Amino acid sequence: MLEKSKVLTQIQNAGIVAVVRGNSKEEAYQTAKACIQGGVGSIELAFTAPHADEVIGKLNEEYAGDADVLIGAGTVLDPQTARVAIIAGASYIVSPSFSEEVAKVCNLYTIPYIPGCMTPTDIQQALTFGSEIVKLFPGSIMGSSMISELHGPFPQVKVMVTGGVKLDNLAEWFDKGAKIVGVGGQMVGPAALGDFEKVIENARQFKDQVNEIRHSNTDKVLL
Repeated sequence: MLEKSKVLTQIQNAGIVAVVRGNSKEEAYQTAKACIQGGVGSIELAFTAPHADEVIGKLNEEYAGDADVLIGAGTVLDPQTARVAIIAGASYIVSPSFSEEVAKVCNLYTIPYIPGCMTPTDIQQALTFGSEIVKLFPGSIMGSSMISELHGPFPQVKVMVTGGVKLDNLAEWFDKGAKIVGVGGQMVGPAALGDFEKVIENARQFKDQVNEIRHSNTDKVLL
């Protein structure tokens, strides 16, 4: 398993995480594979999917030699689930909200914990308990301006936005200060209909656009 610092660096360098769910173990597995084939190697495998721990284990085994693939666990609501995910091989843990007990388990195993946050109080708690990336969730309700406002009192916080991220608003999120975006239905939605080729295409479009936006932003800074 990668060191915590390397996992955090890889997530930030990727700039995009695929939020993968599924009505079955096979659907979740095939969806994750399609995202990876489309170039999005950071996978957040939600524990709403049946046998999510087995899917994490299978993906880790299959992509063990691929440095661009990073399998994490999402929708982790309690410390018991966090431990199951970590034992299965999850490289990072994501929650829809902040949990002190989940944070403690992740710290014990030196696994990055990315909790969902909506308020400055949430963010302060997350930072206090060692989170280096926080998930602004749901982004569709919070709005992109929330990121720049939060960077006033918390200039050091690294924000991953999940919920409401689309191809046509990607630039706005990054321009406002997001470091990473988490994309669910907009990328993986066709998997529910068995159209994994469309998932590959969606993943490729998102990844290409994220790369283009970040390179453009880098050029602006250099100028």
